Amino acid sequence: MFGELLHRPWPWYVTGPLLGLVAVGLLLLGNKPFGISSNLRHLCAACLPGDVAYFKYDWRRSGLWNLVFLAGVVVGGFVGGVLLRSPHAVAITAQARASLAALGIHDFSGLVPREIFTWHVLLSVRGVLMVVGGGFLIGFGTAYAGGCTSGHGIFGLADLQLPSVLAVVSFFAAGAAASFLLLPLLIP
Repeated sequence: MFGELLHRPWPWYVTGPLLGLVAVGLLLLGNKPFGISSNLRHLCAACLPGDVAYFKYDWRRSGLWNLVFLAGVVVGGFVGGVLLRSPHAVAITAQARASLAALGIHDFSGLVPREIFTWHVLLSVRGVLMVVGGGFLIGFGTAYAGGCTSGHGIFGLADLQLPSVLAVVSFFAAGAAASFLLLPLLIP
């Protein structure tokens, strides 16, 4: 029974409250912010101990727990995506399949479409521009919004912060706009 539970997606009504309880628990156990983007600063402070004032702080005291959490995310992603991978295709609606097929995407056997996420496509001029441009936009947006989607969407909403509500609404609106306007332009 437990093995079967690990090999299939958990319902939203289980994982959502568990994730919310983690955010609230972090607030109660020491006002620790939940998010991923702050780890970049901690990594730079740990690995590049130069003369940059922004990185001169005790990263072990304030960020070590967050780096351990990030390592757990990476290990958990590997375990869930590789070791406990389901042999079945990703479950998406027939309408989504038809919309993607109209864009030339027909392989739904993995977590991501192979027509977009292969080395051949990613190492093309269009692929490099997508990766570099997307990385820049994510980095800029994270800095401009004062946090990433996980920080605002989980921790900020759990803390009832109005800027996080506005950020999450903006994330969803931009994602919807990108899927309808940009995706057809980016697919080879």
